[in-house]
Amino acid sequence: MTTLTEATSEAAARETPARRRRRVDRLPYLLLLPCLAIIGVLLLWPLGQVVMMSFYKLDSVRQLRGDREWPWVGLANYAHILGDPFFRTVLRNTVLFAVANVVLTMILGTLVGLLLNRLGKKMATFVASCVMLAWATPALTGTIVWKWIFDDTSGLVTWLFNKLPDGLSTALFGRSDWTGYGWFNDPLLFFAILTLVVVWHSFPFIAVSVLAGLKSVPSELQEAARVDGAGPWRVFWSVTFPMLRPVFGILVVLSTIWDFKVFTQQFVLAGGTQDRSTFMLSIYSYAEAFSPPPKYGLGSSIAVILTLILLVVTGVYVRMVLRQEDES
Repeated sequence: MTTLTEATSEAAARETPARRRRRVDRLPYLLLLPCLAIIGVLLLWPLGQVVMMSFYKLDSVRQLRGDREWPWVGLANYAHILGDPFFRTVLRNTVLFAVANVVLTMILGTLVGLLLNRLGKKMATFVASCVMLAWATPALTGTIVWKWIFDDTSGLVTWLFNKLPDGLSTALFGRSDWTGYGWFNDPLLFFAILTLVVVWHSFPFIAVSVLAGLKSVPSELQEAARVDGAGPWRVFWSVTFPMLRPVFGILVVLSTIWDFKVFTQQFVLAGGTQDRSTFMLSIYSYAEAFSPPPKYGLGSSIAVILTLILLVVTGVYVRMVLRQEDES
């Protein structure tokens, strides 16, 4: 009588290598199913709802609840948004703001990462811990602190400018008393402060990521470049940067996505959605959807346009990476 062990051994022996390989190949997909289900519920389903809402005229909560029928308008919401001159202004603000922030964040984060790589282990750990406090601070909390710093009566910046000699302050800025000065009223000054807040919150992640990449660069290559007479800039540009190009590419894409979607910092600094001259796509979508009278369909269409822009940016980067891999 054949035992269970012998039967199992015979079945394993009869299994072909191709069948065994197919079974192994399916295992990673089975392990990914729980994560894919969570992503589908938390990300894809809401995104699908936003896309669907963009094709309807929704101007009341009763419609969203299903108490009233959703009027189908097709692409009318997109035609209205794309044909609005104000949308082009908002898109220009968003692109210029994102480009400026990505450049400043990458430069500052790279410099800090290079500094951390040069420091000793204990000092680098201490500095990195201090730097990461900005990254760990919630966006809402950090923005409230920055808004207090630029408060027009008791803020730190107002206090410092009031401490300047009257003659110097008048000669440089045309005023000596800064109490009551609206730091957030001028659009250009507002975007400068918003850039300061966003870069302060974003550069620690870039710095730590660059530091991790620098640890993988062979020191022999850098030392050989120095022996050949290359200076610090030439060593970085000719040796370090080419080896960290994939890291910088990912960081640029992530920074672009984050800076295009800036909302909390702008909403808090502006005190809401009253100042339309400083609108960007994210807050423009919010204002159209929730400001009275609400227009949920228009707000959804703006959100879809923003998502498509980010998908294009990500797609361009992925194509560049694949092309570089094929060339190498």
